Amino acid sequence: MNTVLDIQNFWREILDIGLVALIYYYLILLIRGTRAVAVIYGLVFLLLVYYASAQLGLLTLNWLLTKFLDYIFLVVIILFQGDIRKALAQVGTGRFWRRSKEGEETFEQLIDAVMAMTASRTGAIIVIEKNVPLGDVIERGVSIDAKLSKELLMTIFHPDTPLHDGAVVVRQGKVAAASCILPLSAKFKGQTVFGTRHRAALGISEETDAVAIVVSEERGEVSVAVNGRLTSRLSETGFRKVVRAALEKPS
Repeated sequence: MNTVLDIQNFWREILDIGLVALIYYYLILLIRGTRAVAVIYGLVFLLLVYYASAQLGLLTLNWLLTKFLDYIFLVVIILFQGDIRKALAQVGTGRFWRRSKEGEETFEQLIDAVMAMTASRTGAIIVIEKNVPLGDVIERGVSIDAKLSKELLMTIFHPDTPLHDGAVVVRQGKVAAASCILPLSAKFKGQTVFGTRHRAALGISEETDAVAIVVSEERGEVSVAVNGRLTSRLSETGFRKVVRAALEKPS
């Protein structure tokens, strides 16, 4: 009888440890490459200082850190509110840019359109939805709901059309909406190297797992924003590789 109970307890402990390890693994995947990593390093440093102050008898410092750590849960929520919202939005979703025949044709149409706009220095910003829904962004734009094509994208971003000033959102191979307003990133604020389109691309990539493509009309260059990071001055080959890798990588 005791042997059976010991076996049950053993497997229960294995399951418990496995689930905790799985949770930590997915947490690491969620924050990897984001600004949250730097904040976590800062919190770990504070914990080490707190432990050292207790061991060395630094009463004032220890008291201050104790008061701070009493509200650590609230601090974490405030600091990571964007990352928490992004993580919760990803739970239960599983839509990816699948490499079907239709998906490949759409991908090539996208590449051709972006490279054509780069050559003609036509400013554009294209946001591709992955797992985090962009319904709130789409609702603020003009509904299109048409199959993505080179001609459609070039028409939308032509300077003489009323929809060119804003972002296009692509959902499941279709242009869901145009003239969409995106959140602006604090990065590059006040700098002349990158304009509003680049800050908007970074902003949406910081808050969601979307892939944002920017064509600069000033320099005739294409950039891609993923997870709050901007890759600029891409050749056609480099652009193709970066976008494909970003779309196929699970978030």
